[in-house]
Amino acid sequence: MQTDMPAEPARPESRRRQAAPQTLAIYGPTASGKSAVAGILRERLDAEVVSADSAALYAGIPILTAAPDYPARLVGLVPLSDDVSVGRYQRLAHEAIDEIHATGRTAIVVGGTGLYLRAALSDLELPPPPAPGERERWEAVYDELGAEGAHALLAEHDNAAAARVHANDRRRVVRALELAAAGSSLAPPADRLWAEDQRRPTLLVGIAGGDDDRIRRRVEHQLAAGVVDEARRAWAHPLSETARNVLGLEEFATLPPEEAAEAVIVATRKLARYQRKWLRRLPSAVTLAADRAPEEVADEILALAGTGKRLPRR
Repeated sequence: MQTDMPAEPARPESRRRQAAPQTLAIYGPTASGKSAVAGILRERLDAEVVSADSAALYAGIPILTAAPDYPARLVGLVPLSDDVSVGRYQRLAHEAIDEIHATGRTAIVVGGTGLYLRAALSDLELPPPPAPGERERWEAVYDELGAEGAHALLAEHDNAAAARVHANDRRRVVRALELAAAGSSLAPPADRLWAEDQRRPTLLVGIAGGDDDRIRRRVEHQLAAGVVDEARRAWAHPLSETARNVLGLEEFATLPPEEAAEAVIVATRKLARYQRKWLRRLPSAVTLAADRAPEEVADEILALAGTGKRLPRR
């Protein structure tokens, strides 16, 4: 299991193998090969990797979350009994990136959770956490009114937020009701999510990929590596709401392996389509093809880092 790694001591500048930006961010769909590319760049740039993946934060499920086989920060850090949030992740990510830069290294931020990537790179103004008892109160309201009733209540108090959230998304409807009651909104007027401002100079690269064949091979590899036993062990212990929503955990823990695998493949395909939409909307991103060896993708990123040029989108 990978854990949050302490900062490695800075190496002499003469040992750095390639000029690099202060921060390199790599975003791509699940099964696009981004983690492999980041691992190669970690070696070539004498860099450290920071994960931008909500599921990878959790400890105890490295097979399910495809944890990298190299040291990476914000991987395997949080117990499955804890909820995770963008706000908590942002604080951890900023600390990790700042520590890496303090050693003179490049920080490679890599992941497939678009909001987490933006949170790591920018000072997003995130909604406040709920007051004590508010989460439970609005969960009870949702359960009493039902999905459509709770969504209608949200529309009365915050129509803009209701337009963003599906009625069946219990967690987000509850969160939007919390914020509306506190005088805030899940859809603030000044939405900076797609703004180009970044905390530090960053080269942002997208890796297009995550096709059906890669997704199926990924799930088959998880099965061979023992993901069923891993998921069942995790499922037998107390789980937070966000941990229960980790893709594949419930399926591998409760379904026959073959049935679970097919369900996870279908869900991962849906996720990859959503991630590709994020990729198209990320500002200033250079998008590279993934239909080749990760070494070739890494070479192209190194060329970008060394020249500062931007390749056209593909």
